[in-house]
Amino acid sequence: MDKRSEQRNLRWLRQYAYLSRRWLYLAILAGSANALMIVIQAWLLAAMLHGLIIEQQSIDLFLPHFAALILISPLRAACVWAKERFGFTAGAMIRQHLRSELLDKFARLGPAHIQQQAAGSWTSVLFEQVEKINDYYSRYLVQMRLVMIIPIIIITLILPTNWAAVVVFVVTAPLTVLFMALVGMGAADANKRNFLALARLSGHFLDRLAGIATIRQYHRLDAEADKMDHASDLFRQRTMEVLRMAFMSSAVLEFFASVSIAIIAVYFGFSYLGELDFGHYGRGVSLFSGLLVLFLAPEFFQPFRDLGTYYHAKAEAVGAADAIQHFLQTPEPDQGEAAAPDLSQPLQLTATNAVICALNGTALTNPINFDAKAQQVMAIAGPTGCGKTSLMQALMGVLPYHGSLTINGHEVRDIDSSYLLTHITWLGQNPLLIAASIAENLRLAAPNATEEQLWQALEQAHASEFVQQLPQQLHYPLNDNAVGLSVGQAQRIALARALLKPAPLLLMDEPSASLDHRSEQLVQQSLHQFSQGKTVITISHRQEQLALADQVLQLTPIKEQNNG
Repeated sequence: MDKRSEQRNLRWLRQYAYLSRRWLYLAILAGSANALMIVIQAWLLAAMLHGLIIEQQSIDLFLPHFAALILISPLRAACVWAKERFGFTAGAMIRQHLRSELLDKFARLGPAHIQQQAAGSWTSVLFEQVEKINDYYSRYLVQMRLVMIIPIIIITLILPTNWAAVVVFVVTAPLTVLFMALVGMGAADANKRNFLALARLSGHFLDRLAGIATIRQYHRLDAEADKMDHASDLFRQRTMEVLRMAFMSSAVLEFFASVSIAIIAVYFGFSYLGELDFGHYGRGVSLFSGLLVLFLAPEFFQPFRDLGTYYHAKAEAVGAADAIQHFLQTPEPDQGEAAAPDLSQPLQLTATNAVICALNGTALTNPINFDAKAQQVMAIAGPTGCGKTSLMQALMGVLPYHGSLTINGHEVRDIDSSYLLTHITWLGQNPLLIAASIAENLRLAAPNATEEQLWQALEQAHASEFVQQLPQQLHYPLNDNAVGLSVGQAQRIALARALLKPAPLLLMDEPSASLDHRSEQLVQQSLHQFSQGKTVITISHRQEQLALADQVLQLTPIKEQNNG
């Protein structure tokens, strides 16, 4: 990653800081309060020891000091807790906003674009990489302010006591920052390579896990295991490269902090021996001033140590921002001036030499011609790979096409895709049920539906009988992909959800393909009732279903001439 790209990514990261500006300021304030109490604590300890050892004062005189020290400890703990809490809240708000932006981008790009990459790659962007920017906001930005505030507080206290110690601090502090920056210059690039390796490993693993049955069938377990081993080893190398950068940065900070403290200790040691006589404004070097400086010397460099730790978080955030920013800037499908025609009336679909294309322009079908009358059923048939599902996706505005594909005379490409989808009911052979209750899954189609309406839809889908037998009925929690339900039960819940959306166009992709005979009969009966008065486009290979359609569109593989 060149310097220009890194600066661009940093500007992009900073522009989101305004979302949680208040919480960041509160975290800085809590950190500054903690530093102020550290200074007071050091002053009290130095004063007590000087009075007891040098001036031989009674310990009773220092009871207020003891009381103040006891009080400061819980106050410091509260300040540290508040700093971490406010910082975490700031990072959480920004992560939530970013994930919302990413999900909106996913929705605008559509499923056709998402399917071009492995699901694990998108999961890596949405979860791991967004998570990696958290410490940049919650800790690094806060520490960037504290690294300026805390040393100034300490120098302000020490300067009236001993200017020589201040000179040592002022000289060594910039060197610490300089060498830390030099060591960390390649950290962002290393983190970017690490994220790419992680995304590749995530996608590789998820794809192989989904196809484990096929891999086992073709005896490819050993070959795929070798590929997985190579991908994981690459990720290990990238991770160790990042850790090497982090440890080098920490080592540089510790070195300069140790050298600075050693110089100060030597200075005070020789001053007490009478070998050095400067830096004390003519008042002599007292035990109080020596102890105060030595107590505060580690605290002076502690903000730099913390910044070094969080500098690694900054490098991670810059690397993650590159991938997130690249995805957010992905060009979206150009719909020109998207229209919103009246689609509430019965719909007629017409195709004239329509060729469905992939996003990169590759033709997926032969030229298609059909005229689906309003309130009629058109079945799509043909061998695997002829473009049946691609045609469905084009009708939903997901895939581009050449030629003409109209709904009530309006080209699909000219209709706003989100508006179009509100007038379409989709029912596929693998229904998606989210990890939520049955009621929440049903309300995805009708957010304001009452429980009575939900039960009515379940009754129409022949699903109410088994839902009533579940422990919590409508509020029974489902796992991802309806784990715990049979295929027929999941399909009937999906059908009930479709029944709650009275759209004029019904698109179906073999909704009964994976069902047993009884479940298929129930689903087909419900679909027949539901499709009355709607225009229906269905994909099917079954002759009995094709015979019930008003017309059949026969598609052929793209290398053959379409005779349908």
